[in-house]
Amino acid sequence: MGIVEEAHNVRVIGGGERTIVLAHGFGTDQSVWRHLVPHLVEEYRVVLFDNIGAGPTNPDYFDFDRYVTLEGYALDLLAILEELSVESCIFVGHSVSAMIGAIASVSRPDLFSKLVFLSASPRYLNDVDYFGGFEQEDLDQLFEAMRANYKAWCSGFAPLAVGGDMDSVAVQEFSRTLFNVRPDIALSVGQMIFQSDVRHLLSLVTVPCHIIQSTKDLAVPVVVSEYLHKHLGGDSIVEVMACEGHLPQLSSPDIVTPVLLRHIKYGIAV
Repeated sequence: MGIVEEAHNVRVIGGGERTIVLAHGFGTDQSVWRHLVPHLVEEYRVVLFDNIGAGPTNPDYFDFDRYVTLEGYALDLLAILEELSVESCIFVGHSVSAMIGAIASVSRPDLFSKLVFLSASPRYLNDVDYFGGFEQEDLDQLFEAMRANYKAWCSGFAPLAVGGDMDSVAVQEFSRTLFNVRPDIALSVGQMIFQSDVRHLLSLVTVPCHIIQSTKDLAVPVVVSEYLHKHLGGDSIVEVMACEGHLPQLSSPDIVTPVLLRHIKYGIAV
């Protein structure tokens, strides 16, 4: 195992000829895909990994300068693909990892046959003629709560993000992975993500994109999926699912897994 693979806890499972890469979002790790993976291993070579800074990774590897923008993570993704000698893959990115995949595809479109976005947003802050869902004041309060008492913030944020009560398995699972992130790393990554803006890059993304979204998502309003569809440089398709929450693959797997499998398997009918 190479250095990049070891640092990211890379796992490669399944015996298919085609490669599919599953990338998790903020506050989670590769376990967030546990409902989807069993449906892929017979047909695909499945690549799972943890973003640097995620709970299971070594916090010593987290470089606060490297990960001040999404590009640091995009470079990590490209390094993983290179180390695994991946020539082409289907990339499934949840939340921030959707935009990480999009950025990586701009520099190396040849490595990606399609991008599947789940709960994706190019910008979380509202702007002139753009509704991202948050005002700066909202984000400042969120960051202050993280600073003041990270454990208490995790307990409050998890049910809001997942869309359920504290007793649900999905909320407990997200609470666990969120709390596993070192607080100073979580704050740094959270600030970087929520203040990010990659709208200017969307027109450069030429790889086909499948945009999948919950009806109700605390972090990503439904109009954002239409914004992506309208501004991406290549073919794209949107599907809004009859479920709630920012982590629907955890909270509503019976709805989300078949939708993801369909978008993974089939192309966009133009």
